[in-house]
Amino acid sequence: RIAGSCNAVVKRPDGSLWGDMFDGVGFCRGLKQKNFRFDGARCLLVGAGGVGAAIAASLAAEGVTSITISDISQASAESLAERLKMFFPQLETRSGENDAAGYDLVINASPLGVPGDPLPIDVARLSPDTFVGGVVMKAEMTPLLLAAKGRGCRFQIGTDMLFEMIPAY
Repeated sequence: RIAGSCNAVVKRPDGSLWGDMFDGVGFCRGLKQKNFRFDGARCLLVGAGGVGAAIAASLAAEGVTSITISDISQASAESLAERLKMFFPQLETRSGENDAAGYDLVINASPLGVPGDPLPIDVARLSPDTFVGGVVMKAEMTPLLLAAKGRGCRFQIGTDMLFEMIPAY
């Protein structure tokens, strides 16, 4: 309900359908494998589509303090922020700019990410203490992740999310 989409549907014995979205669970399981601390974390999410929304919901469930949502569509960012507040009233949510300064976790869940695309954030604003995650599967080390690594940031590649989704399925 928060993501507004699903990537798996099960037909129950009574004929009803049940769907779920596993991208967020996989993304967060990957972060756990890398010892990321969710409790109290401030997050910037770039991309408010289905994958971004699923990640935001899972981050909220893991206990992050705040999520700023940046999207090319301000309406999409605002809508996701409102849905998150309905399910996680303690979570500080807002839609806003993609300035990466001051965040513990920065996630690129936007369509940008392959070589030749513009970077979704200004990497010069990343602190070496920031954890950077991506969801792109086409390139293991996207330009964003390469830049984050160059700044000393810990990072997570897109296929880490994919592999950690498998147990949820």
